[in-house]
Amino acid sequence: MHPLYKIHSVDVLLPYSLRVRFDDQTEQVVDLSDVLYGELYGPLRDIQLFTQVRVDPEVHTVVWPNGADFDPAVLHDWPQSRPLLIERVKTWRST
Repeated sequence: MHPLYKIHSVDVLLPYSLRVRFDDQTEQVVDLSDVLYGELYGPLRDIQLFTQVRVDPEVHTVVWPNGADFDPAVLHDWPQSRPLLIERVKTWRST
């Protein structure tokens, strides 16, 4: 179980980075370049698709038109989450 956060806004910082603002008045700059692999996240390497990110008003997380999204808690705690996601990506890349 982890804390629930809501994302209030997102700005694209090229390439493949986002500035994400949360309901607890914090913000995080998230570089996603190391995790944009696999069937769902790989297409986000297309910068035109990546820049179409938005905040979903119902679930309060970032989403893209292809269905990709990230848990707000993962983005909120990005310095701790990033290494774990990179390890997961290694399994996506090897299949």
